[in-house]
Amino acid sequence: MRGLFITFEGTEGSGKSTQMALLGERLHELGHAALLLREPGGTPIGEEIRHTLKHSNANRAMTPETELLLMNASRAQLVREIIRPALENGAIVLCDRFFDSTIAYQGHGRGLDMEMVRQAIACAIGGTRPEMTLLLMVPVDVSEARRRARLLPGLETVRDRMEEADRSFFQRVEEGYKILAAAEPARVRAIDATASMETVTLQIWEAVAPLLRNWESGKKSCR
Repeated sequence: MRGLFITFEGTEGSGKSTQMALLGERLHELGHAALLLREPGGTPIGEEIRHTLKHSNANRAMTPETELLLMNASRAQLVREIIRPALENGAIVLCDRFFDSTIAYQGHGRGLDMEMVRQAIACAIGGTRPEMTLLLMVPVDVSEARRRARLLPGLETVRDRMEEADRSFFQRVEEGYKILAAAEPARVRAIDATASMETVTLQIWEAVAPLLRNWESGKKSCR
């Protein structure tokens, strides 16, 4: 039986990476071997692309079109090298960002033609789509405050080109995510990530638990 594919989305500082790790731990405690991935990255090729996109000092002149294609090049490799084989083997796959990020960031944020964005995504993912997407929502001012906190003296930081965009960019990204959540409420579960970490963790589990039960029931019926 096919595995289970769950993605985490949100603007910078939404806490999605932390919450994905916590969900992975809970699934492990329940006896499930969850595979945790990130975008861009997740494969040797993808990690090279991630560095070029986010951290390299040679990326300052990168155009939105180049960004779009590099994001989906990393994604195409991840889907074919890791995600599809894992799902075919019945694994639970958790991914920090997937194609919704491209719609929000490169489509709405960078203002690229949405049809071009969707064509690039379709080439990268084929028919590989998540059963559920957990969208951790925080307002722009909260995102900014959390990003500033990362720059406090004594904290080691690495330059991130994506975080160098201005406030209007992140406002467009936030609006893009709202549009996505409204368009696909059955898949995209919007969660208020301004709540305490414990509350957000609980809300995520309340969303995931029914999906997990249905998936487990399907596995049993296939035996």
